[in-house]
Amino acid sequence: MKPKTKNAISGKKILMAIVVILVGLVIWRLYPLVFKKSAGFGQRQASVAVEVKPIETGSIRDLGQFSGTLIPKSHFVIAPKVSGKLKKLYVDIGDPIRNGQIVAQLDDEEYQQQVAQAEADLRVARANLEDVQNSLELARKDLERAETLYKKGILSDAQFDSTRAQFNAQQSRYKVAVAQVANREAALETAKVRLSYTKIIATWEKGSNVRYVGERFVDEGALLSVNTPIISVIEIHPIIAVIYATDKEYFRIQAGQPVSVKSSAFPDKVFIGQVARLAPLLKETSRQARVEVEINNDEGLLKPGMFVNAEIEFARRDQTKIVPFSSLVFRGGQQGIFVADLENRKAFFTPVKPGIIEGERAEIAEPASLSGYVVTLGQHLLQDGMTIILPEGNAQPGGGSPTAKSSGKPGGKPGRKPEGKTDSSGPQKKG
Repeated sequence: MKPKTKNAISGKKILMAIVVILVGLVIWRLYPLVFKKSAGFGQRQASVAVEVKPIETGSIRDLGQFSGTLIPKSHFVIAPKVSGKLKKLYVDIGDPIRNGQIVAQLDDEEYQQQVAQAEADLRVARANLEDVQNSLELARKDLERAETLYKKGILSDAQFDSTRAQFNAQQSRYKVAVAQVANREAALETAKVRLSYTKIIATWEKGSNVRYVGERFVDEGALLSVNTPIISVIEIHPIIAVIYATDKEYFRIQAGQPVSVKSSAFPDKVFIGQVARLAPLLKETSRQARVEVEINNDEGLLKPGMFVNAEIEFARRDQTKIVPFSSLVFRGGQQGIFVADLENRKAFFTPVKPGIIEGERAEIAEPASLSGYVVTLGQHLLQDGMTIILPEGNAQPGGGSPTAKSSGKPGGKPGRKPEGKTDSSGPQKKG
């Protein structure tokens, strides 16, 4: 009995194995057909919830965004040319200064004494000159008499030579006396100049006539040596904003270009300036070039050291097609947008060529006939021709809900205007 039982069990296992193999073959044959059918059915029934916005016609700008720091247009330090005690300081931090104004006074007693000494030395030199001049005149008369007597043979050669030598000596002494007078006169002028240096004056060659004290370095009573800084003087009308441009931006910037400047201290105010100068080189460390922007600062609101943001307009397009930047997507290696057919609740992929990008707005350079509504939310889940679901109350700018009238002909592919008709893509938006 045992051998028969074992054979029966083996036969059942073989039969079950054959059944399993046959079922597997059937499933293997039918699975692709079922999968394709169900996938196609699911694809036809798939819908994506989206939001749309109208394709606008308006202006857009190509802006360069920069940040920088304000510096004075000019900045210099006032220091004494002579040493001495600071007797009086007439200005302090923030005070306005005019060209030629006295800002400080050194103790000048010593320098007044030097002037008096130089005047006395000059008087002595002039008196000595008068004495030498009289002696020279006597020597000239003696020489004239000696010449007369020498010609008559009364005066010997030795006597005549002695008289002429005395005259030449007096001439030399006269020249020395004249030089001494000139020397004393120069010494007097030097003493007077040094005395004038005790009055410290702020002067400059060009720029605005009024400037300001930026810093004070010493106090009254301080003993100053030559070139010890007393105060710094700055010019802030106008003021300079220093920004840095990369090589991509550098060649688009030109001297004289208008610049809009804003500061966080005055968020609602725009200061207008222009590019004053560009550095002829880019620094190796940062690969950026220095650009200086001159800003009219008539109200004096901008101060050196403040942080600013600057905008330079490189280009501008008017009456061009504009879509939200977020609506741009890539499909099959092409960049484009999904234009919504609101009547049939479908979205169609339209290849486009973007132009200027300004913040969250993008110019559509091609095609120029683009119109209708563009998908701005959910576009990354879409494929060409898919069904879309619009949320209730999805209103267009200006009120109302999108209707089929904005999508072109019923059943057609939106995105292009019919020939001979004007664009009705929605309200214009300023760039």
